[in-house]
Amino acid sequence: MNSLLRTTERDTARPAPVERFRGQSRRRLFRADLLTVLAWASVAAAIALWLADGGAAGFSTLAGTFTALGIVAGLAGMDLVLLMLLLAARLPVIDSAVGHDRALEFHRKLGKPSLYLLLAHGILIATGYGMAEGLNPVSELVSLWVLVPDMWLAIVSPALFIAVVVTSLVAVRRRFPYEFWYAVHLLTYAAVLTAIPHQFSTGALFAEGTWQRWYWLAICIGTGAALVHYRVLEPLVATVRHQLTVRRVVTEGPGAVSIELAGRHLDELAGNGGRFFIWRFLAPGAWWHPHPFSLSAEPVAFDSSGRGTLRITVRNLGRGSAQLARLRSGTRVAIEGPYGLFSTAARSRNHVVMIGAGIGITPIRALLERTPFEPGNATVILRGHSEAELYLGTEILDLCRRRGATLFHVTGPRSAGGPTWQSEAAVSSGHRLASYAPDVADSDVYICGPSAWARSAISDIRAAGVPDEQLHYERFDW
Repeated sequence: MNSLLRTTERDTARPAPVERFRGQSRRRLFRADLLTVLAWASVAAAIALWLADGGAAGFSTLAGTFTALGIVAGLAGMDLVLLMLLLAARLPVIDSAVGHDRALEFHRKLGKPSLYLLLAHGILIATGYGMAEGLNPVSELVSLWVLVPDMWLAIVSPALFIAVVVTSLVAVRRRFPYEFWYAVHLLTYAAVLTAIPHQFSTGALFAEGTWQRWYWLAICIGTGAALVHYRVLEPLVATVRHQLTVRRVVTEGPGAVSIELAGRHLDELAGNGGRFFIWRFLAPGAWWHPHPFSLSAEPVAFDSSGRGTLRITVRNLGRGSAQLARLRSGTRVAIEGPYGLFSTAARSRNHVVMIGAGIGITPIRALLERTPFEPGNATVILRGHSEAELYLGTEILDLCRRRGATLFHVTGPRSAGGPTWQSEAAVSSGHRLASYAPDVADSDVYICGPSAWARSAISDIRAAGVPDEQLHYERFDW
């Protein structure tokens, strides 16, 4: 295959494609991000509970003002915590509207505001109650701890939330293995459970017989039920139904292997190319480690029962993924998903541009296999340090030939002039995204690759005039 960087023209020149081919169809779908609206509406509903109970009357005195503000802070903080849990529950309606990684990104953004509101709740309540009883806030907290049976749980809860928020900070997460972070993150459930009892045992807002009590019980129980159903029951049912096992492991390039899996009812998973699943390989030392990998090839069913094979391709990026290269044939596999918007369902334009780097090329291969487009309406750009790092490159080349896509290989060392998604030779030749895909502003753009590289590419994509609703990407990091 030809290098794409052998061009004597600069600036306005389009790089020479590896090959341009012919192929078929398309589809259109619209999506919008409503998470911010959802958060505000949810908090407004929580505060409305208090206002409907005559809570505003508390502002008549200074002590009452502190207490009222504390109640509002507690309602808002707890409401945001429940929303965080729903965003992490992998609800299909949220996943199909905004995508898995955007939902988790918003989940993380709510962490600090939730914690600050809950801490403010405790301080303001202690101050307000203390002023009414002639005690300082610390003495009031001690009094509540002694006199109210379940108040100690409410005081322990913020400490658990602090541990979760601190370990969620990027700088802290990177110092510890995923398993440590995940174990600490489970404290979120303990923090929520310890915060709930005092909400119903103290104060009049959620007293027995009030409609506010039933509303709050409903959203607490509903959130818990959603977590159990989508994070526990559905994965168990999918694992039992599909009965996936490792068929073979094949080396694809430097540090990368493809894992071919056999199973039942795989026809139900077809059409999810590009979307990712959570995989657990039930082998000693590996069964507890979840891996978010996309399919690198669509499931192939061999008979009417849907028995067949599917494939994922992974790279050795750590201890967990390194174990996968040594998996034995017959190893059973647990599965969750599919998740995300990195699929044909996100299409909104006739033209499509797919950009992948490193192991992020493999979801591009699966997406290319099923994405509908007319001949000449698709551009595929693969980025690697060398040709050997263009994983599954031969398969992608063959798909482009059959389907009519234009294929570019951007290989070579990174540019020393700053962060860029291209190679040094491409940058020095004056190439931009529009050099590869002149119609990019009127295209759906799919991008998958390492986080820093993806940020650079996304910046270039937006600079080329691509609206956010036409930009589709997933980050699989935790």
